[in-house]
Amino acid sequence: MESITLQGGLSDRDTWRATSCSIAKALEVVGTRSAMLTMREAYYGAHRFEEFVRRVEITEAVAATRLRELTAAGLLSRVPYQDPGQRTRHEYHLTQMGADLLPALLALMQWGDRYLAEQPGGPLNVTHVGCGEPVTVDVRCAAGHEVDLGGLGVQVSRTRKTPASASPRAAR
Repeated sequence: MESITLQGGLSDRDTWRATSCSIAKALEVVGTRSAMLTMREAYYGAHRFEEFVRRVEITEAVAATRLRELTAAGLLSRVPYQDPGQRTRHEYHLTQMGADLLPALLALMQWGDRYLAEQPGGPLNVTHVGCGEPVTVDVRCAAGHEVDLGGLGVQVSRTRKTPASASPRAAR
């Protein structure tokens, strides 16, 4: 099986560590089952606390923790509402940051459908409402070419300013 090509200062894997890995940072925010399923329900239209508890099948304590964490991380926002005769409560709405996580969740779904589903294709079909065609997640370069694992290269970002301690050579 092929692997990603590490380029430039990253090519000698023994001279650097992935100390500021974006994957690790993302998993700090959404790396629990309950966090991802809470986001799934937000994509499906859940807004109220009770919906998340019921739909994700988690305790109120876990739901409160996840919603607080996802809100603090910027994926959801709290919006006050008040039913007649009741105290003010909050709904949870996707932010742009939360909406931008959708391809990652769809990619996990697509992978699960391919390798873990009890029936071919998985239990749900995600389609484009505009034309009815299936929606898929794939890896493409900016020019539109589909890229497989062996066609990927990773190098230190040229646009990111990093302190000397984060450079590939300094992380020995």
